[in-house]
Amino acid sequence: MTLKTKTTILAAIALAAPLFAGQAQAAGLISIIVNDPANPYWLAEGNIAAAEAKKLGYTANVSASKGDTNTESQQIDTAITNKSVAIILDPANASGSVGAVKKAIAAKIPVFLVNAEINQPGLAKAQLVSNNAQGAALGAQQWVKDVGSKGNYVELLGAPSDNNAATRSNGYKSVLSQYPDLKVVGSQVANWDRTQGFNATQSLMQAHPDVIGVISGNDEMALGAIAALKQAGKIKSVKVGGFDGSPAAVDAVKAGELQYTVLQPVAEFSAKAVQEADQFLKTGKTGASSEKQLFDCVLITKANASKYTAPFVLSK
Repeated sequence: MTLKTKTTILAAIALAAPLFAGQAQAAGLISIIVNDPANPYWLAEGNIAAAEAKKLGYTANVSASKGDTNTESQQIDTAITNKSVAIILDPANASGSVGAVKKAIAAKIPVFLVNAEINQPGLAKAQLVSNNAQGAALGAQQWVKDVGSKGNYVELLGAPSDNNAATRSNGYKSVLSQYPDLKVVGSQVANWDRTQGFNATQSLMQAHPDVIGVISGNDEMALGAIAALKQAGKIKSVKVGGFDGSPAAVDAVKAGELQYTVLQPVAEFSAKAVQEADQFLKTGKTGASSEKQLFDCVLITKANASKYTAPFVLSK
């Protein structure tokens, strides 16, 4: 081989290397559809899933349905048009999202659900959710310690279209029903929203001025309750419990305004869903033993709030 020929071959390899490297990295598009990134929980869900996808060599796109099944359906259409290799979906509606999942499957795109379930098993390759019943029981036990075992209380409920709302409410009841002198005198749907939580708490407090506590299905509604109680001058006499483990809720715990929050391991299962999608695309299997996978929640109180090191992450 002449020096000139050798130089030409080496130059060709050098030019080709970036091309091949790029091809190796571009494993395809993973489309991620969350509910509403205005809520820090769903913001973290999308950001963490996208970061994990990019780490594994995919491109990632995050969009939000804002709990609307029509928007969700359009986003599934976009994911299909963009030739997504997988879809990570936080379903807008337990029943209403079934059609969107079926549409993706018909296009031969595997779907991995996070945070919320759909009411039809066997469609998604995986459903990764917080153990909401376990988390609610954990929160209710702490709530009794803080509020006491006697008195009237009210409850803020999440969106009825989300199975998590009923699961958490039932989890609360499983514990609180053991205390006959602790009575729920009112409840109101506030759809996971802070402003609605504020308005609902105002309404409930007007109807039941003697309540000693507000137990909430999520942190945003609980933070709305705290704002309403502050405005009414009752923040010291009415105790509030939350659920999610959002940064603002942890700050409220540290400030003594929120008794506790139940941390959902969204940082864990958002990344895990992408890892299972990656494994499925490579091997045809997720590596999980079942479609539905539950991730246990953790209680955050003033005692351990200092261990909260990043959004939705509690260090051990």
